[in-house]
Amino acid sequence: MQNLIKRNSGPNRRTGMEGKTLAEKLAQNEAKLAAQDAASGAGSAPAPLAPTQPAESDETAAIVAAAKAMRDRYAAQPAPASTAKTCLIVDDSRVIRKVSSKIALSLGYVPLEAENGEEALARCKKSMPDLVLTDWNMPEMDGIEFVTKLRSIPTPKEPVVVFCTSNGEAKDIHDGIAAGADDYIVKPFDEAALKAKLEKLGRG
Repeated sequence: MQNLIKRNSGPNRRTGMEGKTLAEKLAQNEAKLAAQDAASGAGSAPAPLAPTQPAESDETAAIVAAAKAMRDRYAAQPAPASTAKTCLIVDDSRVIRKVSSKIALSLGYVPLEAENGEEALARCKKSMPDLVLTDWNMPEMDGIEFVTKLRSIPTPKEPVVVFCTSNGEAKDIHDGIAAGADDYIVKPFDEAALKAKLEKLGRG
């Protein structure tokens, strides 16, 4: 009887030991696999895919290229210079300024006004006109002093200066030209007379 028990208990004991050994081996293998997965990132969730951009049509690309070419062509061109001619009318009489402005406008000039030489000089220092029509007898600064100081201003564009005054003696004319005027016209004058003067000076 004892021999029977020994015979029966021997294999069962070995089976129990072998089962325990296999379980340990399986646990070890699972631990190794888990460690490998963690190292390689196989166990982590897959990274989200980047959103894909819609393919640009050939027509849109052609329009963009044409627009850029047009932009670059216009950017390379210099801005057109202003062709407007300006005429500064210097007279202490508002009526004379208005009449002279109308004549200057009819001759293609943009008229500007000043009521004395001091105001006119300040305007010229800020922006030199193409043509100056100035009276002689004015308060603050008369025409002779104004023209003399005007000619001393450094400028790349020398204006044409015409005395328009009632001082019509020969000495007055000589003094006006000596001060720096280009021509002289005696009041009263009309549009035809002024136009003839300006055409002779190349400003008509």
